[in-house]
Amino acid sequence: MDLEDLRAVSYTATQSQVLLSYRAGLFPMGVGHGGTGRMGWWAPRRRGVLFPGDLRVTKSLRKSMKHFTFTTDRAFMHVIRSCADPRRTGSWITEEMIELYQGLHDDGWAHSVEVWNEDELVGGLYGVAIGSFFAGESMFHTQRDASKAALAHLVGLFDGTNVVRGIGPAASADHDSVSRGWLIDTQWQTSHLSTLGVSEINGLEYSAHLESALRGSICQDILNK
Repeated sequence: MDLEDLRAVSYTATQSQVLLSYRAGLFPMGVGHGGTGRMGWWAPRRRGVLFPGDLRVTKSLRKSMKHFTFTTDRAFMHVIRSCADPRRTGSWITEEMIELYQGLHDDGWAHSVEVWNEDELVGGLYGVAIGSFFAGESMFHTQRDASKAALAHLVGLFDGTNVVRGIGPAASADHDSVSRGWLIDTQWQTSHLSTLGVSEINGLEYSAHLESALRGSICQDILNK
């Protein structure tokens, strides 16, 4: 986290503020230790994004995914609390944020992907879907590859493919023009995410892709079925 990516600070955050912030290219995260204190509104100069056609699924990840089952919105609170576990390095999800996103989930905006090994939740992610835009907030895993599997499964849902079997329509990886497909925002790029095909673009590029994605309906339609 770089303070140069901080655009504004407020005392509180409401559901409507959060939705407006995503549409404006911002996202909320507390500025204090562990996400406490005032609410910060962030827009990284270099944005981590995943485009259609860019997902990388290694042989080892594909093999791991064969042992998992996947659901969406079956255990949203379990997922967000697992992401918020204070024992995790860099934990920033406070009780205020949990309550805020639970409200967004209840209203059909926030969604979770769950990864199961039999009856045990071993990984997942959550975020907000607006149009063809998905704002990824956090992911977790307790078994190897489970968080990567959650993202791969989400991409499969948006593309209409079976990621494990490689079945379904192929997506184009041409980004010379603004994408007409979905857009997944990962906020910052990390080494963990880069192995999955997440790339970095500048703020102007991000704004153009975001504007296009907000006009679509892929992510919202798929996750609200």
